Amino acid sequence: MSGTPLLIKRYASRRLYNTETSDYVTLEDIAGFIREGREVQIVDLKSGDDLTRQYLLQIIAEHESRGENVLPLDVLTDLVRSYTSQANSVVPQFLSMSFDMLREGQTKVMEQMSTPMSGMPGFEAMKAQQEAFVKAMTGGFAGASWPSQENEGEGDASESEKEPESDLEVIRAQLAEMQAQLMNMGKTKK
Repeated sequence: MSGTPLLIKRYASRRLYNTETSDYVTLEDIAGFIREGREVQIVDLKSGDDLTRQYLLQIIAEHESRGENVLPLDVLTDLVRSYTSQANSVVPQFLSMSFDMLREGQTKVMEQMSTPMSGMPGFEAMKAQQEAFVKAMTGGFAGASWPSQENEGEGDASESEKEPESDLEVIRAQLAEMQAQLMNMGKTKK
């Protein structure tokens, strides 16, 4: 049943009805379903129009208005700009690829954390750094920043401290590759 989207019907009164549990739900309930990994589809009962995108944007707007800033101001500005520029065909693909890469990176980090390496020297420090990385990537895009390049190669960092740095280099390389692909896509569409 997890392969089938949860169908939510919007009545004329704007109330949202969960067809699985036969009860009314709120936007926060829908956000909870999504956090649990469910796909959700919201349709207007009368017209049959798919309203999912509209309601997902509303959920994001409500979280942002409560101070839960995940999207940096410059990203929001670029999104608005993309609606009026020719780049709008590239932006959705870029965002999709970015989130796919983020999910893949999170999965790899979680797999690494769950392997039986607890006896390895420096494991606790490495685990703490990975947890901090995952927290920064999932909970605070606006507060996350890349480490400065000045500290690289100083030679006084232990091997466990260098491990996440190499992960960051991999992510940077992947982002650069993705940007190059997007640039090529933009050139070919003109």
